[in-house]
Amino acid sequence: MNAKTKDKIATGVFVAVAAFIVLLLAGLLGYILFRGVGHISFDFLTSAPETIRKGGGIGPQLFNSLFLLVLTMIITIPIGLGAGIYMSEYAPANRMTNAIRLIVEVLSSVPSIIVGLFGLLVIVNLFGFGFSLFSGALALTVFNLPLMVRITEQGLKGVPREQKEASLALGLSKWKTITSVMLPIALPVILTGTILSAGRVFGEAAALLFTAGMSSPRLDFADWNPFSPFSPLNPFRPAETLAVHIWKINSEGIAPDAEQIAAGASAVLVITVLLFNFFARWLGRYLYRKFTAIK
Repeated sequence: MNAKTKDKIATGVFVAVAAFIVLLLAGLLGYILFRGVGHISFDFLTSAPETIRKGGGIGPQLFNSLFLLVLTMIITIPIGLGAGIYMSEYAPANRMTNAIRLIVEVLSSVPSIIVGLFGLLVIVNLFGFGFSLFSGALALTVFNLPLMVRITEQGLKGVPREQKEASLALGLSKWKTITSVMLPIALPVILTGTILSAGRVFGEAAALLFTAGMSSPRLDFADWNPFSPFSPLNPFRPAETLAVHIWKINSEGIAPDAEQIAAGASAVLVITVLLFNFFARWLGRYLYRKFTAIK
């Protein structure tokens, strides 16, 4: 067998594997959307589960998921970026730094149920935050920080050394070089890590069962006082997210149309994740062009 034949065989194998993965994902998404899109309506997206006998609804759960995403990203992104920048540009190369990297990698593989139990014991009980969106956001931060730190560090290390040295040679400070030269170049990589982190927020259920809770107070969307117990903007209230709601509906089996509600909620969850990914990538391209002056 000559080299050209081997190359064609290897290329065919890789193409077949890639096509299989694409078809598998397309089939999974198509199946979820096919089962659920027919159950989506304006009332379904805005009404509460209390109207379950009228067809149910996921309005509060959808809002809780989006609100939890915002809270988690507000905590995760600054800390993750700061830690990644420190590990890449400021941390000395010694055993302590290597140990920190090892700990970060181990944390990224901890099962979600363990993080949930940790959140229950420490965040909910010890710190006294109770079952709340804030507790859930802190627990999910434990999930997302390792990924954000490693992605940021690898993105900054992937910046060509010549560009960094040229910036320093022109008299820019190290911090100015990081913020004006290195971060814009590493932005696509960092954005990918942010999207992956956000996807875990949308789909996580096990950790939120022990931190955010499995029920929500009846929300008053006319009350925007964040200190009111019935305000949707209160981060210290119990909150049932969309992923938890899907699990709860299927496990309890109380609703007569539980299967239809779960199918519709699953389709909404998938569509929300897809829309978030498209928006995040558009924002990343916009920021990249703005920071690097590339049209």
